[in-house]
Formats: sequence, structure tokens, C-alpha cells
Amino acid sequence: MPNKETGVVYGTEDVLTSLCNSVTRVLNVATQTKIHYSGMVQRITKTGLKPDIGCFVLFDGGFSGLVVLNFAGAAALEIYEKYMLSMGMPKSELATNFTSDEVANILGELMNQIVGDFTGKVRRELQTNITQNQPKMLVLTKQVMLSVDTPLDRPEMRRVSFFTEANNIFYLELAIDRTEFIKLHDFDSSEIVDPDAFMDLQQANQSNAAAASPAPAANNDSDADELLRSLGM
Repeated sequence: MPNKETGVVYGTEDVLTSLCNSVTRVLNVATQTKIHYSGMVQRITKTGLKPDIGCFVLFDGGFSGLVVLNFAGAAALEIYEKYMLSMGMPKSELATNFTSDEVANILGELMNQIVGDFTGKVRRELQTNITQNQPKMLVLTKQVMLSVDTPLDRPEMRRVSFFTEANNIFYLELAIDRTEFIKLHDFDSSEIVDPDAFMDLQQANQSNAAAASPAPAANNDSDADELLRSLGM
């Protein structure tokens, strides 16, 4: 009979929460500001790209889905500026209009990092794998909506509002096949070890071992000398 632990279910809202946390985690680090999301989520019937900048990524594997980020021009420009300034770029050299290709490129790069962070958590926490395509960006200067269709058998769609430090708003939309993950047994879902940190640790251990190795040799020499003295040599 299954115990209570096997009753743990990971559903659509859990996937959405994990994705939202990836958005805030990546953008908070990239912009060195505080970005947060609403405590309420909307059930929607379709996803789409909306003005001023829309970005989407498809993923497939253990489950399929679509992630869309829709930025108002002010939100896009704020995130772009904060990111570039945190990288040490002078403000005089930054783009001043959200329609600039540079703004779209930076948002696409951040979108790629967000979904990469999310897929990493899926591997660790759900013990499955999903792959993503390259983010697609589109600057929309007119009030139009482009629907993004993805082949889902039983789609579930959600929208979450995000707020920047300057209180500009952007939206995350998620379309995903209806699915549930049921925990069968305990497993370690800890963070993946940073390979650079692991190598540094290994080198430090080797250095410590090398530094300590002469000590036994000295003891052996001392023992040998003592034996020779006891023999009158």
C-alpha cells in the first residue's frame, strides 16, 4: 500500500509557481532590483503576443508547453536599462526607445536564462527533462494580438502579472498540457553542484594533501634513526 508521502501531487499551479520564481530569480539578479509577481493568477482561454514587446518559447519533452512574456514599453526599457547599468555600461550609451533591436536582444537573452533556470528545476524537482527552443521576440507598435498556437491535447492556460521596481507591469502567460506528477518515493532534489566550485574544492583538497604528505615521511625518518641508534650504528 502506498504511504502518505506518495500522495504528493505536483500540478499546473506548481509548474506555474516554479516558472514565476525563475522569472523573479533571474531578473532580480540581472537588474539588481526587486521584481515581484501578483498573488492572483488568471485562467485564460488563449495565449498571445501583445504590445509593446512579446517574447515566446516553446518547450517539449516530459511535458509540452509554451511560455510568453508580454512587456509594456516602459517595463521593457526599465529592465534593459537596469541590466545594462549593472553590467557597467554608461547610461549615455544605452538605447532610449523600447523599439531598439538592442532592447529586444537583451530581453531575449534574459528570457533564455529564465527558461534555462526553469528547465533545470524541472530536472531536479520532477525527475524529468524538457528542452526549449530559442526565444522569439517581436516588437509590436500597434494594438494587435498575435495568437501563438502549440499542439496541446488538454491545454491549461494561465496569466500572471509582474511588477518592476518602478511599478511597471509585464505579463507571463503559460500554456501547458494538463498533467500531474505524483511522488513515488523520496529523492534528493538539491541544487546541482557548481562545476567551477567543485573543481576549486578538489584542487584545494589536493593542495592540502600535498602539503601534509611530508609529515609521515619525517616520522618514518625519525623512526629509522632511532632504530639505528638502538643498534649502536
